[in-house]
Amino acid sequence: MKRRFSIRPPRPYSLALTGARYSRFPDPVDRFDGTTYRRLLAVGRGTVLATVEQSGGATNPDLRVTLEGPRADSPRARAAAERLVNGALGAATDLTLFYRAARADPLLAPLVRRFRGLKIGGYPSLWEALVTAVLTQQINLSFAFSIRAHLAIAFGRNRTLRGENYFAFPLPDAIAATGERGLEGFRMSANKVGTVVRLACAFSSGRLSEDEIAMLPEEAAVERLTEIKGIGRWTAETALLRGLARADAFPAGDLGIVKYLAEGLFEHGRRATESEMRRYAERWRPWRGLALVYAWAELARRTKK
Repeated sequence: MKRRFSIRPPRPYSLALTGARYSRFPDPVDRFDGTTYRRLLAVGRGTVLATVEQSGGATNPDLRVTLEGPRADSPRARAAAERLVNGALGAATDLTLFYRAARADPLLAPLVRRFRGLKIGGYPSLWEALVTAVLTQQINLSFAFSIRAHLAIAFGRNRTLRGENYFAFPLPDAIAATGERGLEGFRMSANKVGTVVRLACAFSSGRLSEDEIAMLPEEAAVERLTEIKGIGRWTAETALLRGLARADAFPAGDLGIVKYLAEGLFEHGRRATESEMRRYAERWRPWRGLALVYAWAELARRTKK
């Protein structure tokens, strides 16, 4: 069964630019070939494959969504797909005020012209964003995403369509049920295993709620998340950026910021401290997260040269 519908995001919008991050570290959950994005969604007890393509260009964007599977016509499937497109693919974000402010910033002005329509790409749930951030703590990103892929294949729901295997990101219930012993052999440290299981149990039991976190202001959200052992400020801020598309979330302690952006883009010419990066980014409030996304895009462009 197939169902199709369209979402017209605030313009400008570019799926190609926003989705480019998924091509950097390919995994079996987020599939993006530069034009077409696919992801298997858990819907009720089943799954639905969502395919997203753009027509109309950045200035007149039309996102065409196709849902496939026995539950494709259900309201829950449509709601899950809309959440994916508006949240994880950044479609709901309005760039108008950010662009207006960026034009007066000497660093951002050329970037908003170069990457017109770029929005915050991430994950459709805070749970997934937190787990992914935990996996990337203090290790090579390629290695971290290989662990993420391993977890999806082992514990995520799956479906085969037209000879292709698709995997959904594991739900908290699945990780909570397997426990720490079930995560042995997944190349994670004991501390990371413990953190992932604590997160799974917190979400599964309702002790931690995405709706609750989403209603909190930035600092309160960080404080609430860091109550969980193993979740530090960097992990919380990264998850708020990628899981809730918080436009002002700024994980200043990120190695990519204190080292690569500080050395190559932020006029420091050397590795900086977290506090230096927080002070530097104050000029971009309340758009620090969006500014960071554009800075990372520019760094990636320069690296490819």
